Amino acid sequence: MTLLLRINSSSRQSGSHSTAVADHFEACFREKHPDCRVISRHVADGSIPLISQRTIEGFYTPSADMTDGLREATALSNALISELQDADTLLITAPIYNFSVPAALKAWIDQIVRMGHTFSYEDGSFQGLARTRRAVVVCAYGAEGYLEGQPFAVANFVEPYLKFLLTFLGIEDIRFISVQGTTSDAETVAERIAAAKEECRLAA
Repeated sequence: MTLLLRINSSSRQSGSHSTAVADHFEACFREKHPDCRVISRHVADGSIPLISQRTIEGFYTPSADMTDGLREATALSNALISELQDADTLLITAPIYNFSVPAALKAWIDQIVRMGHTFSYEDGSFQGLARTRRAVVVCAYGAEGYLEGQPFAVANFVEPYLKFLLTFLGIEDIRFISVQGTTSDAETVAERIAAAKEECRLAA
């Protein structure tokens, strides 16, 4: 069964442009894969805490030396990694917050980027271990000019960071669907959303 893992990182509970576009992608994905399963995590709801010292200790403790406390500290990471490894497609919503990804998304990332689980390091080189076939990232920008070759691209730390990260984990098929100018007039925003939804239909 095809699994879509959806990570929503917008803090907006309503009116989120990245969420609206991702909703359309999910609908198109379900239409194309009627027997699929979807796991959705709204990481901005506080369900994924910032990584703790105990969790980091657990990450680097050999399995034979794990205590009950360390197992508890790494249980969430294990669950999140399991979801990622089972997913055929990873769908991330990533609105730009102060030129980078939302803190809630970074909290999820810090739980799933883990030595021996989603990447390895041997003989001086890294190897991605994620089995996820592809990733689709919906980015939303309040202003214009953030994309490659545009005037404000130097301030975009969302797409370059996520592209590097997902590639590092071993996901080779990565597609970005971007909506810029979300603080523009209603007509412009509607046009941008419509264009992004068409990209979703093609990418699903």
